[in-house]
Amino acid sequence: MTVINRIRRSMIFLNTQRAALVKDAFVYKPDCVILDLEDAVAAGEKDSARIQLYQTLKNVDYQGVERWVRVNALDSDLINEDIRAAVAGGIDGIRLPKTETAAEIQAVAKKIEAAEKEFGKKVGSTMMMAAIESPLGIMNAYEIATADKSRMMGIALSAGDFTRTMHAKRTVAGTELFVARSQLLMAARAAGIMAFDTVYTDTDNEPGFKKELQLIKDMGFDGKSCINPKQIGVTHEVFNPTVQEIAHAEHILEAVQNSKDNGVGVLTVDGKMVDIAWVEGSQRTLKLAKAAGIYKGALV
Repeated sequence: MTVINRIRRSMIFLNTQRAALVKDAFVYKPDCVILDLEDAVAAGEKDSARIQLYQTLKNVDYQGVERWVRVNALDSDLINEDIRAAVAGGIDGIRLPKTETAAEIQAVAKKIEAAEKEFGKKVGSTMMMAAIESPLGIMNAYEIATADKSRMMGIALSAGDFTRTMHAKRTVAGTELFVARSQLLMAARAAGIMAFDTVYTDTDNEPGFKKELQLIKDMGFDGKSCINPKQIGVTHEVFNPTVQEIAHAEHILEAVQNSKDNGVGVLTVDGKMVDIAWVEGSQRTLKLAKAAGIYKGALV
């Protein structure tokens, strides 16, 4: 898979100041780490966190785990130095919090480009992801998703501020987030980028976490933001295609190819009627399975 479309089932937030945590994060095998310079860092510790970020990026081998940084908000006086430290260290991508407009993405993209030039990085090599945390951001999700077609990898829902602004309460069913999730997901798909769900804060409630993971997988999300290493394996377990899903995808691709050869347009596979429209989903299932290391076939 290309870098922009690689597997990203799990993205775990790490407090950049906790050296023991950030240096060993790859042990838990997340798809991505998000080194946090925003909420996890106290106001008086931003400079030291930035130094720690740079040293971590330069000296820790993450063994293929993608490295992102959550910078401080655009309206802060911290973001310029956040971006400079991250780009100088060789970060894979910048996650912008509290995004509400396309203009904000474009402004940050200019800052990233300036840092790439300053530190001798290839212009355009640093990806971007927008965290959407407000009703205005949700209303502008498509414009945000298409604000920079060369850098934007995905958009992510951040439910804490969103529910607070909506005067809503977090519920087990997630009813209060259904419209926001749907609109964010549709914007991402229309823009051709990825979509990521918000964190699940009850880290001791594995059944509840699994239920929410299944919900967002069924909706079509690409992955989940995590806050505890023990959430990573569960996330991968739910997002990985099952043996039955892999076998069904193989059967569909084989049957559709055979039907083409025989001039048949609609056919029955594993007791279900399918046609050419099922091919893309089956290919996606096998690509995900191959990227996760659980499919060795040759159909994709």
